[in-house]
Amino acid sequence: MALIITDECINCDVCEPECPNGAISQGDEIYVIDPNLCTECVGHYETSQCVDVCPVDCIPLDPNHKETQEELMTKYQHLTTQSA
Repeated sequence: MALIITDECINCDVCEPECPNGAISQGDEIYVIDPNLCTECVGHYETSQCVDVCPVDCIPLDPNHKETQEELMTKYQHLTTQSA
């Protein structure tokens, strides 16, 4: 699954630089995650870096973008091949 940032976001700015795929950006009111770029850090790290640094625990799995670990790895491979 991709991750999502909820309304509890306090715009602390710590998650955006941690995303290895550039999936996090400033939205109209809070940060947002592009589900097409989010791999939950699969391929990069053992854990989701944005979740690890978030001080308010506002980054759960996005139920509207369900993906298996294999699908996330395929997405990671596609994204890293495009940027190479």
